[in-house]
Amino acid sequence: MKYRVLAIAFVLTLVLGMLPCSALEVVPATDRDFDLPCQAAILIDEDSGTVLYEKNADQQRPIASITKVMTLLLTFEALEAGQISLEDEVPVSEHAYHTGGSQIWLEPGEKMTLQEMIKAICIASANDAAVAVAEYVGGSEPAFVDRMNARAAELGMTNTQFRNACGLDEDGHLSTARDVAIMSREMLLHHPEIGDYCTIWMDSLRDGATQLVNTNKLLKSYTGITGLKTGTTGKAGVCISASAERDNLRLIAVVLGSSTGAERFQAATMLLDYGFAAFESADVPVPEDAPATLKVLHGDSVELELDYQAPERCLMPKGQGSTIVGQIDLPDAIEAPVKKGAVVGSLLIRNDAGILQSCPITAAQDVGVRDFGFCFRRLVDGFLLLPENFVQNG
Repeated sequence: MKYRVLAIAFVLTLVLGMLPCSALEVVPATDRDFDLPCQAAILIDEDSGTVLYEKNADQQRPIASITKVMTLLLTFEALEAGQISLEDEVPVSEHAYHTGGSQIWLEPGEKMTLQEMIKAICIASANDAAVAVAEYVGGSEPAFVDRMNARAAELGMTNTQFRNACGLDEDGHLSTARDVAIMSREMLLHHPEIGDYCTIWMDSLRDGATQLVNTNKLLKSYTGITGLKTGTTGKAGVCISASAERDNLRLIAVVLGSSTGAERFQAATMLLDYGFAAFESADVPVPEDAPATLKVLHGDSVELELDYQAPERCLMPKGQGSTIVGQIDLPDAIEAPVKKGAVVGSLLIRNDAGILQSCPITAAQDVGVRDFGFCFRRLVDGFLLLPENFVQNG
């Protein structure tokens, strides 16, 4: 099966190479190109969000413990905001104690540091730890779930509704492969430190009394795996959101509703193999002579500093990365006034087929219109610089 996927990837690479399109215009492969042993799946490029494969990607389904990606996202956002710290002691409530499913057997009144709780969530998928953290960050699990749903809406996860913080089966607790990819990408892009936890194979808590073994077996079998989260319940089936990186190409593969753990990892492997075989991440070439400033007409400054909004890397069909060049499209001058952030030109990423992507060049500062006060100040400055106004030594 693996070689069949690679063969399809090779053919699609050839086809994509003939199309005058950027990675943002890639037509995703589907189950008509190659199928996977799961009910729903998606593969995306982490950096651009480009969809590379999809199967029932918008079908609402239970997602089991992949739910914990959102729990972790809100936790890391609270850490970043300085609202909590990794050294904080998280108390265990009766409610957290009674959480079923996978757990580290927390006891009511017991305390662990937030860092230990995060390890338990990421490595062992501990439901009791997830609920304890949710209560600590949100005040209560229901209040935290409200924040989970609000954050999902902000991220554009339009088909997601959370009912709990851990992912146990509950009526209405649903998401989709596409929405899981969105929240996984948000986590990986903005909180890459999650990798310090979800790539740990084995660890322990309680001075070695509680052993933790990672539920993501791809850590031992797939080159470049970086995370992220597994999940299994009776209604959800066997699921995973798997992230991997090779040669600066970062991919996220979401697999929902497999029948067994082996099929879950097989499906994720097939998706990642396809992505790495068919695509590459290329450096965006900004010309060495790209101007740092632009002339301003009738402004209170004679030039405007420029800000290039180009990404560092660009998704390309495999073997096409070395063909791209950068071209600056700027006017000779711009008329005042100019507001900071205004688009004044473009960096065009192109190859022989045409323009692949247009990246804005923006104003890095405000430039006002030249007025009487400005002209008077310039006149005074010019007068003071005349030679006869300097004191001569005799």
